[in-house]
This record gives sequence, C-alpha cells and structure tokens, in this order.
Amino acid sequence: MTDPTPPVLHSSPMRRMLGIELLELREGFARIRYRPNPGHANYSGILHGGIVMTLLDEAAGIAGSWAPDPQPPRKSVTVEMSVHFTAMVAPDSAWIEATGEIVRGGRSLFFVRSEVRDTQGALLAYGASTHRWRGGS
Repeated sequence: MTDPTPPVLHSSPMRRMLGIELLELREGFARIRYRPNPGHANYSGILHGGIVMTLLDEAAGIAGSWAPDPQPPRKSVTVEMSVHFTAMVAPDSAWIEATGEIVRGGRSLFFVRSEVRDTQGALLAYGASTHRWRGGS
C-alpha cells in the first residue's frame, strides 16, 4: 500500500525528533499521535507541558496544510495560541493523539480548535490558535 501523505508533511525535523506520526489529513482537519518519552518529563515527573503544546500546534498547523491534489501542501506560521491543560500525562503512558480542526479561514489567516486526548479518550489539553498562511501557499 502506498502512503497517500504528501512527502513535505514528513519533512519536519521537529516531528521526526519527537516521533510524531500523521494519522489523518483531510480538508481542514488533522490527527497526529505521539508516544510519551521519559526523556520529555519535567522536574515533577510528568510530561512537559511544552510537548503537549507542541502537539496542539502541530495538529493545528497540519490541518491548515491540506491542499487538493495536485497542489502542494500549504505552509503557515502560528500567530497566537491559547492552551488549557486539563490532566497530567505520565511520561511512560501509551500513545496520545492530537487533533486540529479549522473553524474559520480567510485569505491569509485561519483559526483552529485543537485537542490532545489519551487512548481512552480522556481530554488532556485543548487550545485555540490563529495561523497565517505563508506567501505562495
């Protein structure tokens, strides 16, 4: 079976370093997953909030990257992000997933709602963010 994911979406050094996997991408929506790593714990022994924020940001940005075939994926930058943590994540827990869904988009900006959940579906964090499509995207 061939991988339908555009190659550029596999090219992020950050995603490769953290082991983030793209599970689903369709117009205005993305779903990714990450397996917590004990090396990403904070001094309290739980998964660092920066990792959770990264998952929210990645899911949101990837949701905005979708483009119909044969167009190349769009590129964007995060302008603003608000995050709410609702539960702690053990650094040795199972996979966690993040989703990003565009709630509104214009010519240069798009607005995304994102969530991180564990394998049982419990909400770990949620956020809202604003992104700007880069020129030429």
